[in-house]
Amino acid sequence: MPVTSTDDVTESKILLAEYDCLKEEQKTRIGFRDNLLYFTLAAATAVVAVTVQSGQSRLLLSVPAICLILGWTYLVNDEKISTIGRYVRDRLGPRLGELASAHGAVFGWEDYHRNVAGRTLRKRIQTAVDLFAYLVLPMVCTTAFWCSPAPQPLLLILTSGVQTLALGVLGWQFLRRTER
Repeated sequence: MPVTSTDDVTESKILLAEYDCLKEEQKTRIGFRDNLLYFTLAAATAVVAVTVQSGQSRLLLSVPAICLILGWTYLVNDEKISTIGRYVRDRLGPRLGELASAHGAVFGWEDYHRNVAGRTLRKRIQTAVDLFAYLVLPMVCTTAFWCSPAPQPLLLILTSGVQTLALGVLGWQFLRRTER
């Protein structure tokens, strides 16, 4: 059966299909990333509650481990979300604009929402929230472990030191990402 002109595959159709797929991935990643923050807070709260009930201060060292794993996952997803946005703004939009001989941005929202009033303040506040959840909260738990009067095995003390260093790296990654 011959292909009609309405069935033709054009570069612009391919680029629009790519845009749709990328925006769907971005939407999914945003939902996942945002839920990671809630899950982190719930998991840390559960660990603290069990620690208080059991009196086992060593359980507090699971909070930094949880925050390291979920914080890194949060950062990776956040990076992918930003990369998709940059790709749409810098590559996909201009290419579609060329094909359509459009004057101005093809995907105006991609630029517009980045220039609204208060965006910088909101990004800084979000970074503070992220640092609280993924750095301050686990460090409070680590400090509580260190201040516990119960004698702790050397391995756990060394583990807490390694976790502290890893949390420092994670915190640095959060701050580094804020500059973009």
